[in-house]
Amino acid sequence: MGDDDWREFFGFEEPYDQQADAIEAAVDAGERGGYLAMEGPCGTGKTMAALTAAAQLVRRTDDYERVLVVTPVKQQLQQFVADLRQMNAGLDEPLDGVALVGKRDLCPYGREDVFPRDASVHDRCEDLRESTAELVEADGEGGSFDGQDARELTELRATDALDDPWWDPAKARDLARSARADASHTLSENPLRTDGADSPYVPVQPSAPEEFADGDPPLFCPFEADWYGRNKGSPVGFDVGDYNVVTSDDFLPAAVEYGTCPHRVQQVMLDHADVVIGNYNHLFDPQTRGLTEHLLDERTFVVVDEAHRLEERVRDLLSDRVGRHTLARARNDLRQLLTTAKQSESNRQQVGDELQSYEVTLEAVEETVDFLGDVAEWLDDRVAEYLANEGHDPNRPRDLPERDHEIPLRDPETDEPDELTRWAEEQGYTGGLWRSLADIGTAVAAILEDDGDRSAVCGAVGVTLQRWWERDHATYFREIELEHAPKDSGRAGAAWAETYTPALTTYNCMPARALRETFAGLGGGVLMSATLEPLDVFREVTGLDRLEAGAGDADARPVVERRYDLRFPEENRASFIVDATPFTARNRGDPTGENANQTREQYRYVLRTVARSPGNVLVCMPNYREAAWAGDYLADAVEKPVLVDESSSNEDTDALKRRFFRGDGKVLVTSTRGTLTEGVDYDGDKLAACAVVGVPLVNVGSPRVRAVRRAYADAFGEDHAFEYALTVPAVRRARQAIGRVIRGPEEVGVRAFVGRRYVEGARHSVFEYLGPGEREEFTRMTPEFLGDQLDLFWSEHA
Repeated sequence: MGDDDWREFFGFEEPYDQQADAIEAAVDAGERGGYLAMEGPCGTGKTMAALTAAAQLVRRTDDYERVLVVTPVKQQLQQFVADLRQMNAGLDEPLDGVALVGKRDLCPYGREDVFPRDASVHDRCEDLRESTAELVEADGEGGSFDGQDARELTELRATDALDDPWWDPAKARDLARSARADASHTLSENPLRTDGADSPYVPVQPSAPEEFADGDPPLFCPFEADWYGRNKGSPVGFDVGDYNVVTSDDFLPAAVEYGTCPHRVQQVMLDHADVVIGNYNHLFDPQTRGLTEHLLDERTFVVVDEAHRLEERVRDLLSDRVGRHTLARARNDLRQLLTTAKQSESNRQQVGDELQSYEVTLEAVEETVDFLGDVAEWLDDRVAEYLANEGHDPNRPRDLPERDHEIPLRDPETDEPDELTRWAEEQGYTGGLWRSLADIGTAVAAILEDDGDRSAVCGAVGVTLQRWWERDHATYFREIELEHAPKDSGRAGAAWAETYTPALTTYNCMPARALRETFAGLGGGVLMSATLEPLDVFREVTGLDRLEAGAGDADARPVVERRYDLRFPEENRASFIVDATPFTARNRGDPTGENANQTREQYRYVLRTVARSPGNVLVCMPNYREAAWAGDYLADAVEKPVLVDESSSNEDTDALKRRFFRGDGKVLVTSTRGTLTEGVDYDGDKLAACAVVGVPLVNVGSPRVRAVRRAYADAFGEDHAFEYALTVPAVRRARQAIGRVIRGPEEVGVRAFVGRRYVEGARHSVFEYLGPGEREEFTRMTPEFLGDQLDLFWSEHA
């Protein structure tokens, strides 16, 4: 093929030089089964470049069948949708694309609060799907499965791995028809309506007609029944979306009007799409990726956006948590089965036989009940001990501090068993029991579900606790998370439980292996961000280096690097490194109360100087506590309104952002580690200046952070541990914030890294972690000259 055959897929008239180079590098890597790691700031055209290369590989080679795009930022997901539509607008044969959303956003009943208030949409949906499946099972030889092992039948249903369909489409259509609003119903003839679309069905949860069920008619989902009635097909095609790219805005109302489950419609589209656009969970989360698992193979080309966030996001997705309340529920599940067994000798025999089919004994269930009860009691005692050691009375919930806590269960810097594991061994709970917990929990959950109890959690808890025992203590850090979540008083249990919710957590400190295994299972791809530098560090911590070397049994896979500088006119921006005293906790002191030390005085001057720039100014402090200090000071020091961000809900943050964008210039003060410094497009005149104060390191004294540092030392060497685990991610955060200012060729603005650690050659300098273009362009400036330089710049860009 020609070197530039990809131009047919490029969505605009002519690519930038950087785009053309990126496309060709991505195609080259993909053809060799490898990956492109690309850093490119706003204006590089990364999204269109990645999609163009992917389209070329899918349409012009035999190596790939589909593209999977994942991004952790909703705004970026929308950008991929827009660019794919732009690409398709110029193609005779457009690529079919679908953007994924979660089940909660698609379930018509869940969206309209038809389910009971205390019901999880996901759990309620699964219950209804199971009851609907039972109602539409085919009669006769081809579809009768009496005596079929429950687990086996569930697996067969999930994969449709039967010679003939196990469901009866005609029966399914009749079942769906029975719930129509125009049928004979006494409750209402007004249909269920959601997202501006009328469904064919009544606005309540319908029960099956008597002829469909023996005994009490169960609730069912007519949307699910309709899907079976269409032989698991979709009445909605890609043509409902602009240029064959569909989002939930397109297929949700269309599916509702047809009376078919929107989530099933999305699933059908997923199976037939050329391009699937989702979030990190669809690639890395063991639970969510169930939807996409069948697509994650060597025939898939992956595009990972905002790849600088991989470690942070995947580390959290691969960590396990089980709360105190969930432990109690799991124990009750087991006790419920034991209670049934104790009612009579025949019951005991029946329960024993059912358990035996899973190779589990009643005695094992009884031991697990004791174990879970003792674990819950140990957890309560450990929390009370921790609070007392911290100087708080666990019996006075109103006096407990209003914050979350971490309770480490081992020395974070030592590879050793945790307190819970050691305690269990002392109590006689051996590794044999721990290793059997998943099998025991899964067996009991399956039996309870066969009896109609769809809420059992003992299976999931068993899996989590088994992993607690089996996973190593260097990669995984065990601790108790104590979440500040006040509840109504008067409940049974420990007094402190009115204030805190505890959970046992197995925290993944080192996601590189999981990342490498994921990428090794795919055909190739692009990992891109505006802030990947240093690329050699990125390759190490994401496992790409090991992938390129062919670690384990895997073949070596090439890894190609590209880095691009900001392509907009340099004269439109002033870029400074302000050489002020390092803004460290030791230098700046406590931000509360009257504080006149010289470090804070210096930063007060810098902050008010930058904040007086015309237009909107973003001030990014190392944390929210310092943001509150800066906001209080600037409110009196500048004449424009000052808005202060804090750790809050998404709704509150969005409202604050809208206030900032509306009207005349303002100052917005936030944490560099907050949500307003990444993934927010301050385009046009929304932002004129940004100052990043200090290096936004996480709390290095946190047990979890210390454990991560220890794991990185084991993997990459002690000399690199702090750099890889803490410094590089912090500088990427700072660079992301600075990158909010200049978003287009006509935009004008000021960018300032404030603090001596950004100065080349300074003690603990982070200068080397900036991008090559930033190292060349940013000018060192002492605070006393900053005002004159800003005045000069703004006078030239009035």
